[in-house]
Amino acid sequence: MGLWRPEAEAQRREVAVSFGEASLVISDGKSGTALTHWSLPAVQRLNPGALPALYAPAADGAETLEIEDATMIAALEQVSTAIARQRARPGRLRLALRVAMAALVAGLGLFWLPQAMVRHTATVIPPSKRAEIGRLVLAEMVPRTGTPCNQPEGLAALSALRDRVLGKGNGELVVLPDGIDATARLPGQVILLSQSLIEAQDNPDIVAGFIIAEALRAKLADPMVHLLQSVGLRATFTLLTTGDLPVGALTGYGAKLLADGRRAVEDSALLDQFQALGIPSTPYALAIDPTGTTTKPLIDGDPFAKTPASLPVLADADWVTLQGICSI
Repeated sequence: MGLWRPEAEAQRREVAVSFGEASLVISDGKSGTALTHWSLPAVQRLNPGALPALYAPAADGAETLEIEDATMIAALEQVSTAIARQRARPGRLRLALRVAMAALVAGLGLFWLPQAMVRHTATVIPPSKRAEIGRLVLAEMVPRTGTPCNQPEGLAALSALRDRVLGKGNGELVVLPDGIDATARLPGQVILLSQSLIEAQDNPDIVAGFIIAEALRAKLADPMVHLLQSVGLRATFTLLTTGDLPVGALTGYGAKLLADGRRAVEDSALLDQFQALGIPSTPYALAIDPTGTTTKPLIDGDPFAKTPASLPVLADADWVTLQGICSI
């Protein structure tokens, strides 16, 4: 990520920064829309040795880009050095760029921890690209899970549940008919729910609890980081520099995701969310462990154990409709 100023008097805005074939691509940090492309040979650092690094596509510095991330700064410095060495031989510039990028890949693999590169890449991917990758993973999972349930009235009830638990328009819930153990999460704020989880419960508070827990897991462990760790360093670097994963990089990832166990979430964090959303925690706790032995803190700490929540998770009619979302 960086701070981009399109002209001298303009306000700075947060942007995502990535490498094109021979350009630096500056995109909107939220939508992922490309705002401008800087020719790599023209990029100049205006404050060598100072932090945050300040770059411009021309010497006058009217348009600027401020970067704090050490990995991206090092990448730009390596590319700039390679270009400077080739300025006397302009016919070899494109080759120099490719060699510099290849050297950068080798350098990242040898001298930086792969995890650092994964984390950096995950932070600069704009929401629109995350959502696109999430959709690709979901499509890759379909042979194991079946097509997402899409009964129209059920989808409307699912949206109401999403709005109630995650916030209106915030994230997406997808119900899958098979192959998933309760819940999972994808890049792009997508939470997957199993059909059996919804059909087996007699109370929407339980399903809400599973959604709350999965949303917290996504905050504790970014789904994009998990994905990049799985696809490997080469695919991660390709995504960082071109904005796209290599063809076939996601093959098999869906099966790995479904096979991984769910990470535990602290009871205190869960209780905070139940209280903030006005949802009792006891139904979820007993669904996890009918004896209540392992989930006793969620039962004892239920913020609505004595005073019922004022707003139901779903109206009874919507809950019945949601349970039929896979009926088509």
